[in-house]
Amino acid sequence: MKTDWNLELLYKNISDKQIERDIQKSKEAVNTFVKKWKYTDEYLTNPNTLLNALKEYEKLMEDIGVCTKPSYFIFLNRAIDQESTELKSKENILHQICLKLENNIQFFLLNISKIPKEKQYIFLNDPTLDRYHHFLKTLFDTSKYILSDSEEKVFNIKSKTSHSNWINMLSELLSKQTLEVKDEEGKLKTISYNEVSKYLDNKDKDVRDFVAKNFLSINKRYEEIAEFEINSVLEDKSISDTYRKVPTPQTTRLLADDMQEDVIETLRNTVIENFDISKRFYKLKAKILKQEKLAYYERNVNVGEIELKYPFENSFKQVENTFNMLDTEFSDILNTFISEGRYDVYPKKGKDGGAFCIGVGSKYPTYILLNHNERLQDVLTIAHESGHGIHTEYSNKQNYLNQGYSTACAEVASTFFEDFVLEEITKGLPKKEKTILQLKSIEQDVSSIFRQIACYNFELQLHKQFREKGYLSSKEISDIFVKEMSSYLGEYVSKDEHMRLGWIYWSHIRTFFYTYSYASGLLISKYLQKKVRENPQNIDYVKTFFRAGNSKSPKEIFQDMEIDISKKEFWLEGIKDINENLSLLETDVQF
Repeated sequence: MKTDWNLELLYKNISDKQIERDIQKSKEAVNTFVKKWKYTDEYLTNPNTLLNALKEYEKLMEDIGVCTKPSYFIFLNRAIDQESTELKSKENILHQICLKLENNIQFFLLNISKIPKEKQYIFLNDPTLDRYHHFLKTLFDTSKYILSDSEEKVFNIKSKTSHSNWINMLSELLSKQTLEVKDEEGKLKTISYNEVSKYLDNKDKDVRDFVAKNFLSINKRYEEIAEFEINSVLEDKSISDTYRKVPTPQTTRLLADDMQEDVIETLRNTVIENFDISKRFYKLKAKILKQEKLAYYERNVNVGEIELKYPFENSFKQVENTFNMLDTEFSDILNTFISEGRYDVYPKKGKDGGAFCIGVGSKYPTYILLNHNERLQDVLTIAHESGHGIHTEYSNKQNYLNQGYSTACAEVASTFFEDFVLEEITKGLPKKEKTILQLKSIEQDVSSIFRQIACYNFELQLHKQFREKGYLSSKEISDIFVKEMSSYLGEYVSKDEHMRLGWIYWSHIRTFFYTYSYASGLLISKYLQKKVRENPQNIDYVKTFFRAGNSKSPKEIFQDMEIDISKKEFWLEGIKDINENLSLLETDVQF
């Protein structure tokens, strides 16, 4: 098994001369395309000419793109070596090159989006353009919020200074902080800010209370900076939305995700109506821990522990066997990943501390980053990120402009495979360990569904109140946060200082309205899991979903399966399962 990324599938090393040659090729290819299409409008009136133009655009993006391969290579190297100033320098230089090329070529899609309504109808019903039907429809749907070429260039250029630099500043300042912790033997040690969850979740209350005090101290220190940071990015978005005449703060996110607002409102309201489930869970957890209430930082405390070690080779084999049980095509993809060095497995100095899967189309390999520490959770992370990898490989069967998948569906494959792996692991455990895993499983469901919708509600209120008042103090932000978090946590989690400052380090709220996708993804996944458990041959439904990529909206993909995700009943299916599992534990759990 290869446990380090084989980035030589892209280039020999960061000094490879081919990188500069590919950057030059990209410049030349983009400039050739611009010269051919920028000063003609025939492709905006003639379906055959539009077909040829789209084919050329697709080939350009697939073959060389806007420095796609060099950018991908540098990103991957940065993920495993975040301290390298050489990589940071190369990344910034390449960003400027890409920004210029993107600005040069953006006229093409912008012009297509602005095709008059009557002509749009003709193009969408022309059989020669069937291959690009959904791609065109998406462009037409977003056109009302797209500005002129010169205006869009200004927005592109300022995005780094008005948004990215702000959130990167706070993120990097926090990540550089260190704090003192006490282990279960009472020994003191110093850890980084990003390692704190391991101690906040510790089963020993003395350990978590000690670290919580120091963690809070850091968050208080950066509260004022976070206030300026969040107001700046909120103001930037408000200006952009006002200038573009966007009706609501969440509109652009949902358009980008290809999700209808009524679908998400149905999802949101259905989850809110069932917040009682998450409240009952935290009541049960407080009871198990023999506490009157949980502190906010204790909401993810481990209830019992599974002492077994899970070495990577054994863990991977468990995941592979489960994937193979579902369909041999899935395990074949995993074996390709592991044999070609597509996993970077172990933690190391300077490496990104999280886990992710990334791909940039069918021409280049998909890579998965892990930080395996031989815990049960690490096995589930292999399954989760490999699930993203499976989805990516299937969606790559589409033409290049339809590859990838909506953010609303991004967590479907990952949670689908993760839940089946957890189910298989649970089968071989004694009753107490099974109960621990069942509690953990419900906790993950609560976090992915109820917590993320509460966060979405927080964002709605945050943007609304900012636009009414023009500026929000940290106290006002905290008031909104406590109100929305309490709505799903209930009275058995304290509305303490830790909760009040919980928005400071929650990165998702800087991406704007992204968090609903965890809920939508997991509930879609649970529906598909149920279909497969009812009949293993229904795995074909799952593969059809994976293959669809961006060729249709999520709503249309499910309509083809005779499923209506705009109905409350659809979202209730998965929520009912969580409720039933929780009810069983409420009557049976013993520690």
